[in-house]
Amino acid sequence: MANPTATKHAFKRILTSLLKPGGGEYGKFFSLPALNDPRIDKLPYSIRVLLESAIRHCDNFQVTESDVEKIIDWENTSPKLAEIPFKPARCILMDNTGVPAVVDLAAMRDMMPKLGCDPYKINPLIPVDAVIDHAVRVDVAGTYDALDRNEELEFQRNKERFAFLKWASNAFHNMQVFPPGSGTVHQVNLEYLARVVFNEDGILYFDSVVGTDSHTTMINSLGVAGWGVGGIEAVVAMLGQPMGMVLPGVVGFKLSGKLRDGVTTTDIVLTMTQMLRKHGAIGKFVEFYGVGVGELSLPARATIANMSPEYGATMGFFPVDQVALDYLKLTGRSDETVSMIEAYLRANKMFVDKHEPETERVFSSHLELDLSEVEPCVSGPKRPHDRVPLKEMKSDWHACLDNEVGFKGYAVPKEQQGKVVKFDFHGRPAEIKHGSVVLAAICSSTNTSNPSVMIGAGLVAKKACELGLEVKPWVKTSLTPGSVVATEYLKHSGLQDYLNQQGFHVAAHGCATCVGNSGDLDGSVSAAITENDMVAAAVLSANRNFEGRVNPLTRANYLASPPLVVAYALAGTVDIDFEKEPIGVGKGGKEVFLRDIWPSNQEIDEVVESSVQTHLFKKVYDSIMERNPRWNQLPVPKEALYPWEDRSTYIRKPTYLEGMSMTPPAAPPTVTEAYCLLNLGDSITTDHISYSGKIPEGTPAAKYLLEYGVEPKNFSSYGGRRGNNEVVMRGAFANMRIVNKLLDGKAGPWTIHVPTGEKLYVYDAAMKYKSEGHDMVIIAGSEYGSGSSRDSAAKGPMLLGVKSVIAKSFERIHRSNLVGMGIIPLCFKAGEDADSLGLTGP
Repeated sequence: MANPTATKHAFKRILTSLLKPGGGEYGKFFSLPALNDPRIDKLPYSIRVLLESAIRHCDNFQVTESDVEKIIDWENTSPKLAEIPFKPARCILMDNTGVPAVVDLAAMRDMMPKLGCDPYKINPLIPVDAVIDHAVRVDVAGTYDALDRNEELEFQRNKERFAFLKWASNAFHNMQVFPPGSGTVHQVNLEYLARVVFNEDGILYFDSVVGTDSHTTMINSLGVAGWGVGGIEAVVAMLGQPMGMVLPGVVGFKLSGKLRDGVTTTDIVLTMTQMLRKHGAIGKFVEFYGVGVGELSLPARATIANMSPEYGATMGFFPVDQVALDYLKLTGRSDETVSMIEAYLRANKMFVDKHEPETERVFSSHLELDLSEVEPCVSGPKRPHDRVPLKEMKSDWHACLDNEVGFKGYAVPKEQQGKVVKFDFHGRPAEIKHGSVVLAAICSSTNTSNPSVMIGAGLVAKKACELGLEVKPWVKTSLTPGSVVATEYLKHSGLQDYLNQQGFHVAAHGCATCVGNSGDLDGSVSAAITENDMVAAAVLSANRNFEGRVNPLTRANYLASPPLVVAYALAGTVDIDFEKEPIGVGKGGKEVFLRDIWPSNQEIDEVVESSVQTHLFKKVYDSIMERNPRWNQLPVPKEALYPWEDRSTYIRKPTYLEGMSMTPPAAPPTVTEAYCLLNLGDSITTDHISYSGKIPEGTPAAKYLLEYGVEPKNFSSYGGRRGNNEVVMRGAFANMRIVNKLLDGKAGPWTIHVPTGEKLYVYDAAMKYKSEGHDMVIIAGSEYGSGSSRDSAAKGPMLLGVKSVIAKSFERIHRSNLVGMGIIPLCFKAGEDADSLGLTGP
């Protein structure tokens, strides 16, 4: 940052001492009230964080006084899309999306001597925390040893990638890497890493963070400004450079009332997602306020903030109040630290005190929700904002079977909708129908930050056991908490035993099913689905359910709260009206309904109060860096420059950095006589563009791995191999569910080579175009690049030779990633698209 104590610092006049109650001082801080500008009092809290950062870094070079004025005048400058520089306080790296960023850092360091520069200047200047959380595939589920077996298998597959990250933690200053099995980066960030307020070298300032995953926003629940970026922007931030951003509009979301009994935080967030998608929040901050906020626990706020990408916002921000301070103490932050945080926030008018009138702030637009009106719901079957009230689920499912193929349709003929497929499941008779649940997962993504829904799931399992219900063995069940602490309090409460009885054994601590690492279904189940063209269902407590993401064989994927995941697993189908139909038949032949096993809010609160305790957080995080013996024993290179291996299939020096010079080219290249590689529709996600799931045999990536002697059982996933640009390139548009209009609307990772009319894998077609000297473009609809913030979704197309994507609209992070990789994102004029202009591709 600009030296705050320097005599020439533009805002040294507002550098103020923060005094301790008993004497002495915590340090000094830039006091926003000391500016005596009435416009600041009207700013949303989230914008004030940007303001403080700009003031602190103001050197009139990278950050100027003019930038500060733009932020102060936000009410007038934001509608004009004013641009500002932003320097976050720190950076976090999610495993799969972070590895490519670290690979880029290592490659840049390697290049420096060739450019006549000191290689050791390539070092993060801000704290960087990487968590190996994205590797686990649920090969083993439903058994007591699932956790250890899955971790062992992942270490066998990903040993080289893990060693690279361990090397990076030694080679780069300011970089800390958390071992596999530590949980997700977002949970570790919330429970352990977040400072809320930094105190560095006697200067206090707001915590802020960017991360290589769009769900970095979970930290907004603690009043920390943070959002997801691509790996390219993350490298910029790590190296201490300002990130350019448009000064965002802020949606003020007022909450009132409190939840009714039986309604969960998941129901709130699915309701909000639908509301905000309809309202329009893309590229904006959402800031929550009102008396209803005080009714939400911090983990409930974390669930809401986590879903920001799904409702399109850059952030879902909750200012700090007493609830946040209590959470900091619960998770093991010291009393002295929490006192310092509170004193700083109060001094800078950033603390919300329910005993004082809330400051009236100006927002770009407004929404309001009475929490008492929220009802139980799920979302699906293909998008997170397609909310379905639970009472309407059965009728909605039948409508989906009837509807033409689309986000809410499968076009199953009427005479086929009642089809029953009987099969043998390891000597037991089994059957599936359309809508049968074959995969039920309590995932790390959104809800395992929230003890109330996790305890709720445990209580549902307990009551089901007591009444004699059990999940059918052909339903693949798993529990993959994002926090090791969640496992501890489920054990402490005794509820994990009941979850185990229903098949929900802990299978991993990290991202698994939610990113497509659900593992294979049993062979008999897979055959029953594929041979009979059945629309099988998955129910998961995640945040994304795009078709093809969860499992290739589950065409219907519903997001639900953890307790509902258990309920649907017990029912075995989504084709059920829980109010009128029993989940199953229990002891003595008695019908059991959802209401018989659903716990009250009071029951849940009592178990949370007795089981979620500070000592559990301290127990986990005091030993977090030593708890994985496989990691501890992993040997790593000692060199400061990474020893690249030509035969590596996990970590390869990226080709797009080769030939880079200290000066940019004199003129940008032109795009001429380009062919259309793919013609796509709306809502093409980064899962479609850069698939994370298992690498199937026969694909270009599989052929490449076979050439390097990798056996099919060790192919692993596209996500796990994103440190290798050869796999990234072959994995571009490899999703089996992507629909390409060049194929007459059929799904799959193929396209048409226009000059010859050949149907080829997208990779093979691109290589053919390149060999012929042709450029390529992609045509798409609205919301191109929505979903995860993976920069491989820009790197892959660039490596294929794509020069431009022409779409109706782009997701914010993906648009930036495209620009960073030299692909031009172009938008159709308002009211126009490929169809209206007659652009068919050939």
